[in-house]
Amino acid sequence: MIKEIAIMHIDNEISLARKALAIGNVGKARVCARRAAGIAVTYWLDLHPELHWGESAIGMLNKLTEDNSMDGEIRNAAARLTASVKNQNPLQFTQDPLYDSNIIINYFLNNK
Repeated sequence: MIKEIAIMHIDNEISLARKALAIGNVGKARVCARRAAGIAVTYWLDLHPELHWGESAIGMLNKLTEDNSMDGEIRNAAARLTASVKNQNPLQFTQDPLYDSNIIINYFLNNK
């Protein structure tokens, strides 16, 4: 995937997430934030074909949470994005899924 195309798709998902948050639809915002993060991970995985983290954003984010070679902040952000809201400890849950998504996006777009 070409980085510029990835960024275009990420920006679109982030825009949709912001609109969803503005009207109080946190569930849709989380979905869009996960998709945005998944696009960034897909871009990075294209540079690392030896890794097989799945095809879906959820699958990739779940694999990311299990990869101990990744920074804890990144793994924790992925865990918060993929955790079921109803099963989350409120202290571990961010009401702004864009925060967690941006942690993942910034890492995967800026690291080879």
